[in-house]
Amino acid sequence: MRPRAMRVAPRALRPAAYCAATAAAVRGETTGAPFAWARVGPESAGRPGVTRCLDAACHCLRVDESHPCNQRRARATLVKIAYLLNTYPLISTTFIRREIQALEADGVEVVRFAARPWGDRLVDPQDQAEQRRTRYLLAGNVPRLFAAFFRELATNPAGLARAGGAAFRLWRNARAGFGRHAAYLLQGVHFKQQARREGVSHVHTHFATNATAIALLSHAMGGPGYSFTAHGPDEFENTDRLSFDLKMRHARFIVAISSFGRVQLVRASSYVHWPKIEIVHCGLAIPDFTPAPNPAGQVLVNIARFNSQKGLLLIPAAIAAVKDEFPGLKVVLIGDGEERAALEAEIARHGVAGQIELRGWQSNVEVRRALVESRALLLPSFAEGLPVVIMEAFALGRPVVSTFIAGIPELVDASCGWLAPAGDVQGLAAAMREALAADAGRLARMGDEARRRAVARHDIAASARQLKALFVRASP
Repeated sequence: MRPRAMRVAPRALRPAAYCAATAAAVRGETTGAPFAWARVGPESAGRPGVTRCLDAACHCLRVDESHPCNQRRARATLVKIAYLLNTYPLISTTFIRREIQALEADGVEVVRFAARPWGDRLVDPQDQAEQRRTRYLLAGNVPRLFAAFFRELATNPAGLARAGGAAFRLWRNARAGFGRHAAYLLQGVHFKQQARREGVSHVHTHFATNATAIALLSHAMGGPGYSFTAHGPDEFENTDRLSFDLKMRHARFIVAISSFGRVQLVRASSYVHWPKIEIVHCGLAIPDFTPAPNPAGQVLVNIARFNSQKGLLLIPAAIAAVKDEFPGLKVVLIGDGEERAALEAEIARHGVAGQIELRGWQSNVEVRRALVESRALLLPSFAEGLPVVIMEAFALGRPVVSTFIAGIPELVDASCGWLAPAGDVQGLAAAMREALAADAGRLARMGDEARRRAVARHDIAASARQLKALFVRASP
């Protein structure tokens, strides 16, 4: 039996190798030879309307497009979604850019929206290109916001009233910022109208803050359904004021980036919302990260925003404790931020200016080069979600010196790094001492295990497939 119209089965159904006829079909060619197919029931193929090649050496599956189930599925998989962010792109949101690009590579059309652009200079060319592709709701857009509001008032007063009630609840829970929440409502109206014009079926946000509030308000007045990814750490400290339970109640699904993150979402919401929580790891474009032999020098590298969560003010004291044992010690700090002046004061106080190099923000390529040239990543954080920079170091075969907090122990253990109690200078110095004393063989073994974990757990292509399946399920 030969179905009337056929296409190669989705990736989940494909075997590692094809027979000659199917391989030609994959390439878009025809062989002129008849195919021999037999219909396969849902118990063996996993879905109706699927045929299996009868070639004894082949187990290729094909989908009968004429089958009603597959016609419905084909319509459902044509997904056009929006990503809605607060400030985007940022130097620190490379993981979101990678996620969007991986979804697009997997056939999802993504329209980018953000409230505002970043005010500082973007150093990476990919971020600069991303900024040009992003549509901004708030920045320089006040007349259009009010025009959209009055248009909605005239055409959808009931929906606008629902959104107004939701905005009031968000403001009441936040206990501050009436003007800010009024701005969220205006942006929600404008976004809803733009999403409808674009044919967007679903919107996804990152961080359960401003952008998720806008998505909630848009949905309340009839806009697309929404989902969001919660990262932490700040979100999890103010779940009541951020109306986590309200946002989770109306979301189609919620993404946690780690088991630790999932527990925080569970704590912040009613148990009836727990089944909507999915774990999808942040990921890397693994081909961009080519591991290299560890130089086994005495260079450690830190990549972080200079703020109170990253524990950077402990680094000068820890260096002072070990520098006499390791005369070649050098710590490269890549980043910048509000604690730079305090960090420079600590460097001067401990007399370690000769051991620390401040490089400022750098491009993705320069960051990878710095990791490859280092012995290990140094990240003495006080508060985190699950840092993407650890995944990057692991993908390049570099072990990590970090702290026992949040999701970090889910990825880092003694086989691929050294963990110290957060805020403990002596503990940090001891971990650095072990990292600096490790011989080349141990560093290689730890680097191999680090790379294995990054590939197994944090491949952005796999994470994008998870998200795509969730978006298909959530789209009407």
